[in-house]
Order: sequence, then structure tokens, then C-alpha cells
Amino acid sequence: MSQKNETTILALALLLTVGIVGGGFWWFSNNGAKIGNNIVPNQEPGSNPSLQDRISFGEKSFSQGDISPVKKEGVQAIAAKSYDKAIANFTAALKLNRNDPETLIFLNNARIDSSKSYTIVASVPFGTDPNTSLEILRGIAQAQNQVNSSGGIKGVFLRVGIANDDDNPEIAKQIASTLVSNSEVLGVVGPNTSDSTLAAGTIYTSGELVAISPTSTSVKISNFSRYVFRTVPSDFMAARSLANYMVRILQKKNAVVFFNSQSNYSQSLKSEFVSSVSLEGGQVASEFDLSKADFSAAKSLEQATKQGAEVLMLAANTETLDKALQVIQINQKKLTLLAGDDVYTAKTLEIGREQAVGMVVAVPWHIDGDPKSDFPQKSRQLWGGDVSWRSALSYDATVALITALERNPTRDGVQQALVSSDFSATGASGTIRFLASGDRNAPVQLVKIVPGSRSRTGYDFEPVR
Repeated sequence: MSQKNETTILALALLLTVGIVGGGFWWFSNNGAKIGNNIVPNQEPGSNPSLQDRISFGEKSFSQGDISPVKKEGVQAIAAKSYDKAIANFTAALKLNRNDPETLIFLNNARIDSSKSYTIVASVPFGTDPNTSLEILRGIAQAQNQVNSSGGIKGVFLRVGIANDDDNPEIAKQIASTLVSNSEVLGVVGPNTSDSTLAAGTIYTSGELVAISPTSTSVKISNFSRYVFRTVPSDFMAARSLANYMVRILQKKNAVVFFNSQSNYSQSLKSEFVSSVSLEGGQVASEFDLSKADFSAAKSLEQATKQGAEVLMLAANTETLDKALQVIQINQKKLTLLAGDDVYTAKTLEIGREQAVGMVVAVPWHIDGDPKSDFPQKSRQLWGGDVSWRSALSYDATVALITALERNPTRDGVQQALVSSDFSATGASGTIRFLASGDRNAPVQLVKIVPGSRSRTGYDFEPVR
């Protein structure tokens, strides 16, 4: 490809990116973009909030932008312990924006007022990735709303705090130390990324406080700690499914991988894919590091073609998604595309468009993956639209903590319940059980990008049957 063509394509991608950011994101479900605008974190760009300002049970909001005056009044009311007023404010705020999980969590916390409760905290990257944070919080809010609406955990309601860790391992560790020192906190949902989970996990382990990540997939988390669990399948499962699909279904044996050497998740998925392809009788001819300053999508594709590559595997993480999208554009559908779950975003549909059609992505869950599940219907009733796999797996993490609290509402009791051989809970993605490694032995779902209207982008992710 000529330098001129590459420049044209990259400029188009950049314009699309600016258009999306400038116009405001739709919140993304597993089938695409859905109702509701992106909510901007309640802090100035480049600011570094104090640790105290990073944790809220309703007395401060991490979102502004489209935040309604009545929600602001609710936040002020709960801070002043005026719970009846807070309830009225948050109820009115939800009527204006029904798919805001922060408001629902604050409403349920206000309903508890000063009564006895069991406390868990969500560690999410509100400051740097508000969309992912909202997806995670929808699952947590749905589980909290469900258990509290049915009388609580043996009569005791569930209180949920929100901690903004910015997906920063050091900040995640500081938050973990704060939560460990608060004896009322009996469990944590999060962190989001594998890097933050591994960093904060050392603190949770020393403080003997359970953390269940719904989204951290690195294989390094397996057997990492007796106090760190996850409801999402590991990269081993995703890589094995993609390698199997490549060699056995597509009948292709030569691939190259694009990854970020600075990301635990990306490194993990890449390594597991290379191993899995080899076991299937194929090979990975080259590995291209998206994080390098001199990375060139055009030159990498030129090299891949010379090496006889048939498949491009995109093990990009959030920070390198834009470069992965450059690869998709420049590839022009010449080589088959595979990808990990961080590529599963509305941005991929918006920018990849026709060039991304046919790409197969490994995800932990899809709303149409299990016709027997009642979770999709209940979540649609609550939020007014489809939810993502992050919401489903966060719901599962919260349900697991609720089930453990029913057995023994202490930190030790929660940990012992989760590792018990007879532990079982029913979640959005089926039965929840944990292996001794802290992993959940669950399959992944392969989805393919196809033309469609459901996501409002012109393209959708649909299950590979």
C-alpha cells in the first residue's frame, strides 16, 4: 500500500474517532451501542483526586455532563443524611435517565439509611474509562436492586460503594489498603484490568479481603491468591477457542499477532494464542508490538503478507485499540481477522465498519448466547436496553458475594464459602463455581461482526453458531 493511501485511511479513522468523541458515546452493550450518553468524570482533566474523593456511597458522584439537577440534590441529601429527600431525588433522577447505574446504587443505599447492612465496594476506572465503569456498575446495581427488593440477605440489605481507581495499579493498591482498613467492607467487585487486579490483589490478600474481578483475564491471576477470584474466563479459554476456530473451522494455519507488550492482559492473550495455535498444528509467524513508538500498521501487514500469513490476531488492549483499528482499515479484508474481548466495543463497529465485517471476537458472554436465561429480559426491563458482557459478569461477581454472605457474613466466611466444594450460585451466564485457582471454569462465546441495525452503527456482533 502506498504512503498516500495509508495516510488517507488513517486520516479517515482519526476523523471518525474525533466525531465519536466530540458527539458523545452511546453506552455500549454486547450487541452494540445503546441508549444513554457518556458521562464525564467529575474531575478536571489532569487532576489527581485525593483518596477520600475516590470512594463514594452516594455522598459524591463520579459523573457530571448530563447529570440532572435532581441527581445533584440527591447526592447533597445523602451526604447530609437526609435519606427521605435523597430517595425522592434519586427516584426522580432515574425517571430522567433510567440506565444510570450510579443513581440506582445511590438510591438503594439511601433506602438503607442508617440501618444494618452488609457492604461491598466496586473498584472501577471512572476517571479514565467511564463507559466500562458504567457497564460494570449496571451488573452490580442490578444484583443489589434484586436482593434488596426481595428483603435483603436474610433480612440485611446490601450497601454498595464505588471506588474510582482510574485503572491505575498504584491507585488500585491505595484503594485496596483503604478498603482493607474499613472493617465494614466484606467484599470487592473488581478491579477492571489484569494489571490493577494483580497489583491490588497483593493488598487484598494481606488484608484477607475477597476481591472478585468480572473482567481481568490474564493467566497470571490463576492461583495468584486465595482471596482473588474472577467470574470471567481466563485468556487460556479465549485463546484456545480462537485457535480452534482458526485451524479447524477456517482451515487456516499461519497467523501473526498484534499485541501490547506493556499490558498483562495483552501479553497473556498473545502467549496463550501462540501456544494454542501450535497445539492445533498451526504457527504464528510474527508478533507485532502495538506499543512501540515506531509501529507501522502498513509495514507490519506488508511483512505478514510476505510471511504467508492467512490470519491477523488482534490481542490489543484498550490503550492500543486505535492502532488495532488502523490494522483493520489497512488490511481491507484481505486477511482473516480474529480478536480478543478488548476489541469488542462500539468504537470497533463505528471505525472498522465494512473492513471489520467477518472478524471473529472471543467474548465471555453474549446476550443471545443462552436462550434459556432470564437475565437478558430482566436487564432489559431494568435498563431499557441490552447490557454487555461486563455487566453480566459483574452481576455474577455480585451474586457470588451475596451467596457467600448468606452463608457467613464475615470476611473469613465469604472467602471460605467461595472456595468450598459445594459453593454454587446462579448468575447471568449460568452456574457460578470457582476452581481452587480462583478461576471460573466457563466457556467463551465467539461472535462475528455482521451488517445490522441493532447497534445503531450499521454493524453488530452476533454469536457464531
